This record gives sequence, C-alpha cells and structure tokens, in this order.
Amino acid sequence: MASQIAHIVYAKKYLEKYPSSEINRDEFLLGCVFPDIRRIAENLSRSETHRIFDPINLNFTGLNSFQAGWKFHLYCDMRREEILNKYGFYDVAGENGKSWQANKMLEDELLYDVYNNWEKLVHYFNNAPIIILPQGLSKESFSLWYTMVARYIEEKPTDKSMRLFISKQAMFQKDSAVIIEKVDKLRKNKKSVEILKRVINEIV
Repeated sequence: MASQIAHIVYAKKYLEKYPSSEINRDEFLLGCVFPDIRRIAENLSRSETHRIFDPINLNFTGLNSFQAGWKFHLYCDMRREEILNKYGFYDVAGENGKSWQANKMLEDELLYDVYNNWEKLVHYFNNAPIIILPQGLSKESFSLWYTMVARYIEEKPTDKSMRLFISKQAMFQKDSAVIIEKVDKLRKNKKSVEILKRVINEIV
C-alpha cells in the first residue's frame, strides 16, 4: 500500500508511459487517491473502496477515467507490496518496518520531487468535482478528503505536515507521534530508503 503522494507519482509515471486519449489525466489522478477516503468517511468499509475490481490489473476497459484511477490505486497497493517483499524490505527495516504507515509517509517524502505540477493539482483537489459517490459516502466527506489531500501535497512533506495529515484520520490519531518517530528512524536506514526508491522503477 502507498500513501497519497506516492499514488500520484505512480499515476504520473503510468500516464507518461502509456498515454491514452481516452483517459482524462485530472480525473485519473482524482481517482488514484480516492480509495483511502474510507479513513475519514462515515459508514464506508475498506472492502467498499479496495475490493470492487476483479481482477486487479491495468486493464481499464469499460471504466471512466476516475474509475481507472481508482483501480490503478488498488493495482499499485498490490504491486508495491510485491516489490518490497522481493527486496526483503520488512526484514531490512526491522522493527521500524512493522509500522506500515511510517514507510508510506517516508515514501511520499522521497518521491515528492518527481512530480512537478503540484500547484495545479492542489487547486483541482480543492475544487474536486464529485464524479461518483458510493453508497454511504456523503458529499461533505468527499470534499473534506480532497481538501485534506490538497493541503498535504502543497509542499514536500515534513514531520509536521505528515503528522497533521495523519492526525486527521481517526485510525492514526493516537499513534501519530509514534508513526513520525518511526519515519525518522527509517530515514536513517539507508537500505530501507534504497528499497523504497526502487519501487517507482518497477511498479508499472
């Protein structure tokens, strides 16, 4: 699983590698960060955002651009874990690697500079068009999620901005300080950093 900046960077790589006139870039990017909305949405389970496409692959036939980005998110979550396991990331990271949210936040920090048009994306997410609303998801939660992501991606992640972002997600609130401590420990683990940087070269 990846965090929001990584998902955007991976989507950018995919769109550059496989350009298509049938995919709206902005809507694809909107979709690629959608599934994790469950963290702040009421009455929305992980299965409703992460288990709706079968099989999970890069075939987007019959999907609109938002849905294609959504499916791409799920593909990246699966493919990223395959890559990390191939290189033994969790063994290398040791105890620090057990905090899956910490390695995702560090990955965001490492990849931020790969994308070069954050300002436009921030504006788009702050004014996100409501393309689809699964049952149980309110317009308010939809808008809130994209506003949160927009604020998070405004600048390269820092310990402060990471903690602010995750502290607004109920599942991480009580552990936000611990997660940031683990991020800092992982930063100092050169082998872990090296493996995280490899993901972008192999994910698509």
